Amino acid sequence: MRGIYGRYLEVDLTRGELGEREPPARWYELHLGGRGIAARLLLELVPPDADPLGPENVLIFATGPLQGTGLAGAGRHVVAGKSPKTNSISDSYAGGFFGHELGRSGYDGIIVRGQAESPVYLLLYQGKAELRGAEDLWGKSTGEAEELLQQRHPGARVAVIGPAGENRVLQACVIHDKTRAAGRPGFGAVMGAKRLKAIVVKGHREKPLADPEGFARARAAFAKDLMSSEGMQAFGRYGTARGLTWLSEQGILPTENFREGVFDRADDIGGERMAEAILVDRDTCAGCPVRCKRVVRTDFRGRSVLPEYGGPEYETLAAFGSLCRCSDLRAIALANQLCNAYGLDTISAGVFVATLMEASERGLLAERVPWGDPEAIVTWVERLARREGLAGEIAERGLAKWAEERGIDFAMVIKGVELPMHEPRGKVGLGLSYAISPRGATHLEGMHDTMLEGEAPTPELGVTRGMDRFQLRGKAELAVLYENLRSFTNSLVMCVFTTNMTGSRYNYPQLRELLQCATGVELTPEEMLRIGERNYNLLRLYAGLVGYRKGDDGLPARLHQPLPRGASAGRPIDPVQFREEIEEYYRLRGWDDFGPTDGRLRQLGLDDLVGRLPRHD
Repeated sequence: MRGIYGRYLEVDLTRGELGEREPPARWYELHLGGRGIAARLLLELVPPDADPLGPENVLIFATGPLQGTGLAGAGRHVVAGKSPKTNSISDSYAGGFFGHELGRSGYDGIIVRGQAESPVYLLLYQGKAELRGAEDLWGKSTGEAEELLQQRHPGARVAVIGPAGENRVLQACVIHDKTRAAGRPGFGAVMGAKRLKAIVVKGHREKPLADPEGFARARAAFAKDLMSSEGMQAFGRYGTARGLTWLSEQGILPTENFREGVFDRADDIGGERMAEAILVDRDTCAGCPVRCKRVVRTDFRGRSVLPEYGGPEYETLAAFGSLCRCSDLRAIALANQLCNAYGLDTISAGVFVATLMEASERGLLAERVPWGDPEAIVTWVERLARREGLAGEIAERGLAKWAEERGIDFAMVIKGVELPMHEPRGKVGLGLSYAISPRGATHLEGMHDTMLEGEAPTPELGVTRGMDRFQLRGKAELAVLYENLRSFTNSLVMCVFTTNMTGSRYNYPQLRELLQCATGVELTPEEMLRIGERNYNLLRLYAGLVGYRKGDDGLPARLHQPLPRGASAGRPIDPVQFREEIEEYYRLRGWDDFGPTDGRLRQLGLDDLVGRLPRHD
């Protein structure tokens, strides 16, 4: 297969040794790259009883066949490993320019094993790899460390952790280009535990494509079609924040720790307001003409918010805004900057602050943390990164375990992962993906029910009629379908905003053409979905190995209660029908209580994994 190098750089931090690993050629045929190859490697390399913060855990930075080509939407990469939040393997995706450089490095990815005795960084510069000491970088912010590393290694791109990762804060992430985060699973803490401050990459090779001329034509057509859409042009102007006020109007903007779906001051923190008040530029990822990333400049109570750390996107605006009942856009921008500098996931940090605010309201905390207080948001973000006091307890244990120990039943987490800023009481199919995903609560795994409200959402895949976003019956089938499609996207490591899963902008035929020009592999729609299904099953297989069962799939109790007002009010997710739909989902997947059955693994061409999952407790 073309479009790949067929090898990974393998790093043993314990021994200080570098080598190469060549995954079997058959793996590339079955899994393509990205999520699929990373998951196969983790299944092979990480024992189920491995401590996520111990030397046995493995961290993988991976690309797919389209990285390094300059294709719009392919400026991404995946970070995968065993998550300290879920205790199972997970993956996280980040944009920017690091993935493009890795795609030109001569390797399909990097495998990091072991634990260094003292801080180090990995340098992969124009084909040469080495470990270098990072004692002088330890303790520095992500921005400071990146600037120093780029001064030493001109033209390189940097994946780095900040003090939060060094402190092994479970909400810590890996920051790229100062503004892009591989966020949810806690991989910043994994890097910190390995004493790996950064990975620095500068590529030097052209991707070996099956049909370079055909790819160049298809790449140009893809970008042209992308920008011919008025919706995509608006997306570039306002970024992901453009949907914030609309979600409030729909009654599904997470507000006050998911007690409400309407935020009365949503206009004050939405994309239009940001563009008027604090936006100074727009940024982009490698090869992408959309330029959807926010760049802001402002100040909050004497503290500057600088353009170098970008600006808040939708998830951040909602997490520190509506979820905490805060309408101070400047404070949210500062909280975003602090998260990027310290290396914190903004969703996790926002849910953490909102939980404290509700606990304070209920008299469960010694310290008062008022709803909507912008100063409190900034203060608690810094305490979390530094592991100070109560925040330190939560940073070490994770929000889910801390809440359980305190008898708190309103921490909005699933399998240890904080809920993203999408309200499942108005997107019930998304609620199924939340509940069942082996990654914990994730909004980038499958469908959002609002996608299905058109007349013919995805005819190529057999979805020829729309479905109400509140309808639960029948959503299991669609959840499986769109999860498989998204899993295929994640194996290509393509941006979710440039790959349109439904409607008139559905562009997977173009993606398959690009894939064929890159690799020489021609896929039917059915084969495309099968690859996605195969790779999704790898995550669930490992989850079964570490003890997850069907009974662990569910939603926080609050989501089975009705929202009090707005366009989605009075429509709780019925718990009985929800369990029935979970049963149907498992039937469609070919899973039993433990995970993928041996029969389903054989159907997926994973015969070598048959018998791997014991079916007893």
